[in-house]
Amino acid sequence: MTIPILQGLFELVDRFLTEWMSRYGITLLRFGLGIVFVWFGALKFVPGLSPAEDLALDTIAVLSFGLVPPALAQPILALWEVLIGVGFLTGRLLRLTLLLLFLQMIGTVMPLFIFPDLTFTHIPYAPTLEGQYIIKNVVLVAAALVIGATVRGGQLVADPHRIMTASSFSGERGN
Repeated sequence: MTIPILQGLFELVDRFLTEWMSRYGITLLRFGLGIVFVWFGALKFVPGLSPAEDLALDTIAVLSFGLVPPALAQPILALWEVLIGVGFLTGRLLRLTLLLLFLQMIGTVMPLFIFPDLTFTHIPYAPTLEGQYIIKNVVLVAAALVIGATVRGGQLVADPHRIMTASSFSGERGN
């Protein structure tokens, strides 16, 4: 095969894959988040099953000044996470789902500040397994932001020339 043929083949495969990712990426991202939240939330319905249970319940106790007992906090947190997951899986009520996720993430990050001895071996650069579990939520938040950008009809576009062409027809100018 010659170089131009290989370049043409690469271009064809690249265009196909990019279009496929553009078409299905947001949906797969929603499903992925939905599965994670339903799964991790469901674990919290069964005492002792979630590895994050003790840290989550201790955090809720501190944040609520001890007013929310673990027996109440655990099923509420479990239901909250399952509702987030169901929202992503169904694609319904995405604004509410995103609000629930962002509120939950505020609570999720709190152990880094209120229990640094449990979340870091060397503060602030060497997280424990629990700390890593919390810090990886940055990816979940970023995924939620991408999904949030679509609630008003936004979408991924594989070919930026289409956007530029559409913008020129509507009188918009790129900056």
